[in-house]
Amino acid sequence: MSTSENTQNSGETPAPTLRTIDLRGTTHSYAELRRLVPRQTNEYLGNALTTVQEIIQKVQSDGADYLRQLAARFDGVEQGALRVPQQAIDRALENLDPAVRKGLEVAIERTRAFAAAQRPADQTIEVAPGAVLTNRWTPVRRAGVYVPGGLAVYPSSVIMNTVPAQAAGVGSLVLCTPPQKEFDGLPHPTILAAAGLLGITEVWAIGGAGALAAMAYGLDDAGEYLDPVDTITGPGNIFVAMAKRALQGVVGVDGEAGTTEIAVIADETANPEFVAADLISQAEHDPNAGSVLITHSQALAKAVQEAINRRAAATKHAERVATALSGPQSGVVLTDTLEASISVADAYAAEHLEIHTENAAEVAGRIRNAGAIFIGSYSPVPLGDYAAGSNHVLPTGGSASFASGLNTSVFMKAVQLINYSSDALAEIGDDIVALAIDEDLPAHGEAITVRTQPGTNR
Repeated sequence: MSTSENTQNSGETPAPTLRTIDLRGTTHSYAELRRLVPRQTNEYLGNALTTVQEIIQKVQSDGADYLRQLAARFDGVEQGALRVPQQAIDRALENLDPAVRKGLEVAIERTRAFAAAQRPADQTIEVAPGAVLTNRWTPVRRAGVYVPGGLAVYPSSVIMNTVPAQAAGVGSLVLCTPPQKEFDGLPHPTILAAAGLLGITEVWAIGGAGALAAMAYGLDDAGEYLDPVDTITGPGNIFVAMAKRALQGVVGVDGEAGTTEIAVIADETANPEFVAADLISQAEHDPNAGSVLITHSQALAKAVQEAINRRAAATKHAERVATALSGPQSGVVLTDTLEASISVADAYAAEHLEIHTENAAEVAGRIRNAGAIFIGSYSPVPLGDYAAGSNHVLPTGGSASFASGLNTSVFMKAVQLINYSSDALAEIGDDIVALAIDEDLPAHGEAITVRTQPGTNR
C-alpha cells in the first residue's frame, strides 16, 4: 500500500476510460512485455534525488532547527519540541473511536500472527565430522518506522511496519510522522493512538526525507535525543523513496515503495462490478496510481469499463480516480489466452495482483512475480490493506520481480557461525592451501599450515 495526499474537485468529472493494449494475435518475449505493459514514468526521479540529498546534508549540519524550517514550509506548522510527549499518545488512545480501535486491534492480532510465523529459524549443519556451521538470526538493535501524513491518515501503516519489527525481537523502535497544523503541530491522533496500542513510546513529529535523515544519523533537539537506527521502513511519496535510496548503506531499508498499483487477471467468469470496484479502490490513492486489467475476454473488459463509468463518477475522490484510470500507467491488456495473461502479469510484476478466474488458486500458483496475490472474488486488495494479516508494504514499479513485501526477516540479519575441530581443519587443510596459492595469497595458506603441520600445537 503506497500513499499520497491529494485534493478532489467537487465539480463534474468525466467518466475515466482505460486505454487498451491489444496483444491478441501476437507473441512477445518477456523483455517485450516488460516494455509494453502500462507503467508509471520516472522522469522526475533525478530532481527529487538531488533535493533529497540536500535535505539529508542539511539535517546532518543544522539538525532540529532545519527540520522546524521544513515543517513551517511544507506543513504550515511552527514547532516547539519535535518529540511527541507521552501524554499526547495516551490522550489520543483514550479518545479513539471504539469502532476504529476494534478495527485496529483486529488488524494487529492477525498481522502479529502472520509476522510471528515468518520469523526464520536458526539452522545448524555438520558438513563433515567436527565441522559445524550455524546460521543464526538476530534482530537489528533499533528500527525506525515512517508513516506519511498530509490529508490522508494511515494508522494501518503503523501496524504494518511495527508488528514485523516486534515479531523479529527488535528492542527499540522509533516512529516518525509529519506534524499536522489542525492538531497544533502534533501528528494525527489516530496515528498516535495506533502507536499507543502497539506500545510505541517514542514518536517524533517529523515528516518526509528529513525524518529519514534524522533516524539514520540521529538528532539532538535541546537535549532530547533521537538515537540512530539500523533499519528504516515505511511508505511515503517520491521524496521518501529517494531518501531511502540515498541512505541505503547507512541504514537498511525496506525498499523504494512508489505509487500504488493493482493488476487484475480476469476471465469470463469474473464479476465485472467486483473488478471495477477494485481497480477504483487503488486509483483512489493517487492520480499516478496504476490500475491494470489483464484479460482474454473482450466481453469482460467491456463490462468492466461500463461498471467503472458508473462507479467512478459516484465515488468521493472522483477526480483523482479519473486521472489515475485515464493515465498511461493504467489500462486494459487484451490477450488470447489465460496462459498469455499470466505471462503479462509476470512481466508487470504488480504490487497487488488479484486473480478473478476459474480455479483462481491454481492460477495464483503459476505466478512468479507479485508483491501479494489476492485469490478469488472475496479477497480484494483492501482486505490486505487493513486486516487480512498480510503486510501492505509491498514492492512497486515492477520491483516485485526481485523484491519481497515487508516481513519479519527485514528486521533481522543472519550471522554465520563456523566451528571446526582440529581434525576437521586438517582434513581440508591441503585444499585450502592449494586455493590460497592459486589466488597468490600465501599467508592465507600459512594460517592453515601453522595449525596442521606436524609438530604444531594442536
